[in-house]
Amino acid sequence: SPRGEAVPNVDSYDLGIGAGFYVNATQEPYKENYQMYTYVTEELPALLEKEFKIGMFGLRSISGHSMGGHGALTIALREQDKWVSVSAFAPICNPTKVPWGEKAFKSYLGSVEAGAVHDATCLLTERTKFDDILIDQGTDDEFLIQQLNPPVFYDAAKKVGQKVTIHMRKGFDHSYHFIAAFIESHVEYHGRRLRAKLGKMRATYSTYDFSSSQGQPIACKAMIARQPREPLVEETITVDPPKAGEVRVKVIANALCHTDIYTLDGQDPEGLFPCILGHEGGCIVESVGPGVTSVKPGDHVIPCYTPQCCETSCVFCSSPKTNLCPAIRSTQGKGVMPDGTVRFRDSEGKPIYHFMGCSTMSEYTVIAEISCAKISKEMALDKAALFGCGVTTGLGAVWNTCKVETGSTVAVFGLGTVGLAVVQAAKIAGASRIIGIDTNSSKSEKAKRFGITDFVNPKKLEIPIQKHIAGVMTKWGVDYSFDCTGNVNVMRAALECAHRGWGVSCVIGVAASGHEISTRPFQLVTGRVWKGTAFGGFKSRQDVPKLVQRSLDGEIPIDQYITHLFDGIKFTNDAIVALHSGNCLRAVVRY
Repeated sequence: SPRGEAVPNVDSYDLGIGAGFYVNATQEPYKENYQMYTYVTEELPALLEKEFKIGMFGLRSISGHSMGGHGALTIALREQDKWVSVSAFAPICNPTKVPWGEKAFKSYLGSVEAGAVHDATCLLTERTKFDDILIDQGTDDEFLIQQLNPPVFYDAAKKVGQKVTIHMRKGFDHSYHFIAAFIESHVEYHGRRLRAKLGKMRATYSTYDFSSSQGQPIACKAMIARQPREPLVEETITVDPPKAGEVRVKVIANALCHTDIYTLDGQDPEGLFPCILGHEGGCIVESVGPGVTSVKPGDHVIPCYTPQCCETSCVFCSSPKTNLCPAIRSTQGKGVMPDGTVRFRDSEGKPIYHFMGCSTMSEYTVIAEISCAKISKEMALDKAALFGCGVTTGLGAVWNTCKVETGSTVAVFGLGTVGLAVVQAAKIAGASRIIGIDTNSSKSEKAKRFGITDFVNPKKLEIPIQKHIAGVMTKWGVDYSFDCTGNVNVMRAALECAHRGWGVSCVIGVAASGHEISTRPFQLVTGRVWKGTAFGGFKSRQDVPKLVQRSLDGEIPIDQYITHLFDGIKFTNDAIVALHSGNCLRAVVRY
């Protein structure tokens, strides 16, 4: 808006305070107060950077409506290096040729000709660099022909090779309702391009010089689980160089998973102590052992507890039916590397066990090459870590294990990270109804943002949850149900609320050692199918990079899973406390 004392104005909606036209006025009486171009291109970005840390490092896009649409187009075209993308709603596309523009340019700049540098159609040249320019225009806009004229801009852009996407929205006029109807698509349009720009910047600056450490033992900090049910201990350890078929990585960030706590609490029959826990990490390759060809120093990787050897002799890797490669399963379960030895030693030289083939609660770790999923450097590693287990498992349970179809009904038991990933995947798959079940009612609002359509707290029911779902909420049950709790009683309930004749129930949660599942055989005889999934059926080295790319492309948002963030490996115990709090999805510790 114009600013200052005694701002000059006229009694007109298309001139004065209501229509500054995004120019720096040079004519009296406007030139002192109407510096609209400077306000928008200099003052506003500076304010957003200083107060909100928004738009830093050139990560900014611009959009506007009507006169603001004209402003967005002209500002972006005049200063292309300052804007990642541009869009507009019903913009004044060729203002030097329409009444609104002629009136404004004469009043603010002294002549229509002076307004050519603020005319988007005139500014288009063969040097225009945007991959696309998005415009939404209502077909019933009363100003469409006389004032806006988007075809003129489109034709001029076509001549110089600039792509323009114009959506003519049937039945919409010039009102703010028109903006509200389509603003989400514009936000997504800019979001994709801003993420891509940020990713390229990350890839450029995420370089480390590991030449001095390669081939040598590395001393670093790690959080050691010395005994079950005791806090982790921060210690300085030695990480040996990688041997044949192994990779040593610098861990940038680790996300806590309940599986870590399951082992720390002494419930894991394969749990060995002392060990270094952690299996959701974002890492950079520091060095590789003999024979390693798929990754090299500097590559970004996610360690995966489900390996993929890719050998033609491996019936598991060769089959599209499973991801359960057993190549290193026996040694991984014993807390050692494939050769039967460890790469970690404490300050006294005593060995420390590995965990799930990952051990990402250490500043450096050694993993098998076949456990390394090489990912795009454009993904921030503190976010990439989430694809190491929980989120990937939930997504894959829906897309791979059960192959949920459009229009299906779904029930999700347990609304933690894995459960919400199931919800997210079911929504993307096009499920028509997603019932979220949890004993913590406070989780309902967040789950609704992920995509549930209904929420049920079993504690508030007078009948078993399976009878409530298959009987009250539906007649025969849901097409697909998912247990994300690890509770064998809940697993049974999930099966028994599945649809008679074709319902599929998937077990995701890991039960405590020694627990068994049960149901009446009649439940299976009448057509229900009981399934289980590990890592969501994804083949790690092949599929995890694709998931990361889909996240970069905006198809799989993951920021909402990170509810707690800590800086420094020493705060890992604090992250564990947060994970136990009941309001934590993923606590990420950046090293």
